[in-house]
Amino acid sequence: MPFISEILKYSSLAIVGTEKNTGKTECLNYILSALNNRNISVAVTSIGIDGESIDQVTSTAKPEITIFENMIFVTSEKHYHACRLTAEILNISAERTSLGRLVTAKAKTTGKILLSGPANTALLQKIIAQNSSFGADITVVDGALSRMSPASPSIAQAMILATGTAFSANIRQLVQKTKFVCELISLEPADIHAQTLFSDIDKGLYCIDDNGTLHDLHIESAFMLTATETVKKEYLCNCKMLFVSGVVTDKLLNFIRMQSNINGFTLIVKDFTKIFVTPEVYNSFLKKGGCIKVLHKTKLIAITVNPVSPQGYVLDTKTLQQILRQNLNFPVYDLREKLLS
Repeated sequence: MPFISEILKYSSLAIVGTEKNTGKTECLNYILSALNNRNISVAVTSIGIDGESIDQVTSTAKPEITIFENMIFVTSEKHYHACRLTAEILNISAERTSLGRLVTAKAKTTGKILLSGPANTALLQKIIAQNSSFGADITVVDGALSRMSPASPSIAQAMILATGTAFSANIRQLVQKTKFVCELISLEPADIHAQTLFSDIDKGLYCIDDNGTLHDLHIESAFMLTATETVKKEYLCNCKMLFVSGVVTDKLLNFIRMQSNINGFTLIVKDFTKIFVTPEVYNSFLKKGGCIKVLHKTKLIAITVNPVSPQGYVLDTKTLQQILRQNLNFPVYDLREKLLS
């Protein structure tokens, strides 16, 4: 599979889903199996819980996670004790999760596990660095429901996106919704000057006026922006670039759209995982002349598709893959079809 060779270029990979039951765990198993046949050291962990035999939301059967001999894995104390394999413990974290401390272990036999990794991205970064110190060439991170945070380029260098009928049972809607996610992932990076100015800022909003002068708006969050009319008049009327360190929502884009100088306006965010907007508001913002750029761009390697939903809806996989490839310009695979072929 071509995208496996692409994965080997990176030291960390996130697998995230557009929705639950889009085949993310199946994708993880496929990748772990493929990497097991390469001469590299692999580590795996998760944000949230994964690997259950029964989905806790839909009560449907789920594929379990298979760990191969010599692979490193990180999971909670509770789920480490439930592992069906023999392993050597490499480390037990000082930090605790709701399911206990995190256990880093190296599999001595092949077997099944439940993954429940770090509860936040800061700890996940620490775990990835730790895995590297234990000799892992790559850490694969399994994302959780509705959380794209593991795909942030500050966490993982590359990502795989899993989509499918659970996201939408209508091919046209599924393609449109997946295309919008890919469009956000593919946002272009800001120029070097902006990256230098904003890369170390973790809180607040900043703008650059027509003269290139940087202004701290003294606002901690974009959620507070519309509450101060004086800010709108004093800064945004002359602002051509706005940096938001936190999340961006429809409310902010609608606020910016109301300004008279929207044409040529650039909104900068840290990465695509900070954007929580609807396609309608996003496209309206673009049509008025605005654009969004990121400080750090994510490398999307491929898209996997699951044509079957938990409710029993089934789309024709060949048609779905063809239409997705035509509209997204990314490699698209039905991994179950590959396994059966």
